Amino acid sequence: MSALLQEEFSVQDLTQTDGTIAIDELTQALHLTKTDLATVLGMSRDSLSKTTRLSSITTQRKLRDFVDILTRVAPWAGSVPQAFAWFRAQPLPSFGDQTPADLMREDRADAVKAYISRIAVGGYA
Repeated sequence: MSALLQEEFSVQDLTQTDGTIAIDELTQALHLTKTDLATVLGMSRDSLSKTTRLSSITTQRKLRDFVDILTRVAPWAGSVPQAFAWFRAQPLPSFGDQTPADLMREDRADAVKAYISRIAVGGYA
């Protein structure tokens, strides 16, 4: 798993054969507990701890969005851990200085992805 820390990873790298995000690998790559990750994403602890909740469509959608955002930001940030730091702490002027994590907790992952896409093509923050 140390390769995930030094290289970019994608949703496919963390996708298990059943199509779900491999939560243990994700938390290990980010040096987080499931509880910490759930808090960052605005989810209940049980969403990432209980098998039935972890495999739910809502939980998996949120995890996929999160991994997608990290993989898109990692090249700019320099690494996946730095992309995660950006995700948690960078205020986005377009959203009243809310962080990407704040927006994710409000179920606004699409807004974060649109922001990243706009910046990628040379738009303003």
